Parts: sequence; structure tokens; C-alpha cells
Amino acid sequence: MLMTARDGLHPGTASQPPWDAFNLGNHVGDEPADVQRHREELAAALQAQPVWLQQVHGNRVVRLSSQTLTTLAETQADGAVTTEPGLVCAIMVADCLPILLAAPEGRGVAALHAGWRGLAGAADLNGLGIAHTGVAALCEAASCDPVDLRAWLGPCIGPTAFQVGPDVLSGFGVDPAQSHPRFIPQSANRWLADLAGLAADRLQTLGLHRIEGGHWCTVSAPSRFFSFRRDRVTGRQAACIWLTGL
Repeated sequence: MLMTARDGLHPGTASQPPWDAFNLGNHVGDEPADVQRHREELAAALQAQPVWLQQVHGNRVVRLSSQTLTTLAETQADGAVTTEPGLVCAIMVADCLPILLAAPEGRGVAALHAGWRGLAGAADLNGLGIAHTGVAALCEAASCDPVDLRAWLGPCIGPTAFQVGPDVLSGFGVDPAQSHPRFIPQSANRWLADLAGLAADRLQTLGLHRIEGGHWCTVSAPSRFFSFRRDRVTGRQAACIWLTGL
């Protein structure tokens, strides 16, 4: 498991402002050659190949294998699962929450991209969020139950920075007139939302008990993390998980 930071693997990272320095996103306006250099450096450091997705704030999870590797690269999905060593499930973020899952005995891993819409299962997802589909996909692939899984929540927009409107509460099925521990009222029709806390709640509801992380705020750490909410035009860091085969 590895989480990258914006200052990169070494001082010689390529991207220039506002994408400086170790940007891994090829969809944010950065020079493609610089992004490719960073992706190659990451693969070399991991000694395994990250599979990059085209994330769309949905709930689709793809299963990575050596047979489907070339066809799945840059496919539209917000989660990846694998049971094969050497394939890296990689999620790019810059305020959204990366969720990494591991099955017991090295039987499988998964990486999920959880913005509020994908986590809530909002709009046409009909309440079926990325946590639901991701946990189900890994359990099926690894032949285990949700209680067997371990989860790690990476850096995301923190609970003191994520100001939302009633549409977000509605997406999570929360009545704005009622108090809720994950939504703190600020003013008329504005709340501070705890994205990592909401994800932990969802995972617990699905049966997971071993949940760690979720303590780092991307917005409040500009030297360490990219943040779309803070900077608008910026890069992407990545959360990666893979099986070593050892």
C-alpha cells in the first residue's frame, strides 16, 4: 500500500505550477510528458504496474487481470479489484477520499474513489454507492465476507473544510431538520460534512470492523497534498494497493 504526495518521490519531479510537483493526473491540463514520467517513476518504485482508470464519480468496479490489463487501462470506473500479484489498483484524488481494501491471506485487494456522490450513490446510482459495489466485488473475487476485510481511508477534504448544501444531506438520506454527527450546521442551508466519517459509517454498515486512517485533510496541507477545492487547477495524488506475490 502506498499514498503519494505532491512533493513526489525525489526533488527532481517534473510538473510546473500549478501542477507542481508529482502530478499523476493526465486530465488536469499538465504536460502529458511530465505526467507520464511521474507514472513511470511510480511504477519503478513499486516494482509493479499501476492501472489508471478514468474516474467518473460512479460506482463501477473493474477486476484487473493480466488478460484484461490492456483493455481496462483508462476505462471509466471508480474502483479496481485484483487477486493477481504485480497489478496495482490505483486511485487518483485531490479532495475525494481514496478507500483501500485488503482481503485476508493476500487473497485480493481493491482501491475505490469516493467523492460524496459516489459514496452516497446519488442520482442515477439509486443509493448504491462505491463502498457497496467495491466491498461486494472484493468479497466475490477473494471468496470472503465483509467482516474479513481491512480498510484504510486516505487523505481527503477534512470535516472543517468541506462545506456543503442540502443536496449532499439529501444524497445521504439525512433530514436537514434533524441533527446528524457527520453534518455540522454553519448557516442557513450550509453544513460542514465529514466525508471520511461518512465512509467509515458506510463500511461499518456493510460489515467491516477494521477501518483505519481518514485523519488527513488535503485542503489544509498545501505543501503535502493537491486540493481541487483549495486551488481549482491542480494535480492529483494517488493511493495504490497491490499484491506482492511473496
